[in-house]
Amino acid sequence: MTDKESTSAETTADKKEEKKDVEVPAKFKDLIEQIEKLSVLDLAELVKVLEEKFDVSAAAPVAMAAAPGAGAGEASAAEEKSEFDVELTETGSNKIGVIKVIRAATEKGLKEAKDMADKAPQIIKEAVPKEEAEELKKQLEEAGGKVNLK
Repeated sequence: MTDKESTSAETTADKKEEKKDVEVPAKFKDLIEQIEKLSVLDLAELVKVLEEKFDVSAAAPVAMAAAPGAGAGEASAAEEKSEFDVELTETGSNKIGVIKVIRAATEKGLKEAKDMADKAPQIIKEAVPKEEAEELKKQLEEAGGKVNLK
């Protein structure tokens, strides 16, 4: 078992049990490894694409999305705060890039995302798990914005 698999297995007891019970066929191993490497936001986007493509329900993906948040709270050294508000403090020079990240993260329309960017400082998402908040902060900063986690 690799270090990543070990960490992942330790993070959530349910997932650890699932990994023991589920034997991944060789033809799917590469796909499973790629999925494990996805960020929370990328995984959510993939789920939406799969839902639309195969016309399936969102019930199972919601349960999956909740599990990493619980695991991140257990694994964090600072257990006093497991959920954060992501606040855009400045849009920066690449406003369009920031708006695109806001749209992807919040599922809002173009006008709503633009309004959020224009009204900085503005809370983009509230009460998100630490891992997801850090990923969103990273994406917004890469797009040129300035972000605080509260």
